[in-house]
Amino acid sequence: MSLDALTDEIEATYADLGEECTVALDRETRNELALLATALEPESTDELLRRAVHMLFQTTVDTGKLDFQLRSGYDVTYDEYLSGMTYDEMTGANNYPQLDDERRYQF
Repeated sequence: MSLDALTDEIEATYADLGEECTVALDRETRNELALLATALEPESTDELLRRAVHMLFQTTVDTGKLDFQLRSGYDVTYDEYLSGMTYDEMTGANNYPQLDDERRYQF
C-alpha cells in the first residue's frame, strides 16, 4: 500500500459516511452517554459524540497508535499523509544517482 492508496481509501470512506452516521448503542455506552449529557449539558448528544471522536483521534495520534496502524497497513505515517509526501520524497533519498562501482574511486 502507499500514500495514494491511503488517500483514496480515506476519501471513499468520507463519502460513504455522508452527513449523518447512525450508531447502535449498547447498554454501557448508552449509560455513559446519558451521564455525560446530564453532567455537561450539551445542546444535543450529537455534540458529545463529535467530541468523543475528536478525543479518540487525538489520543490515537498522541500515543503513536495511528502511525503504527498506518505504517503497518500503508507504509506511511500521519505526518507523511498530512504533507502528501513520504519522508524519502521529502529528503530526496530516492533521487541519488546510481553508483558506478568500477569507476567509484578513480580520479
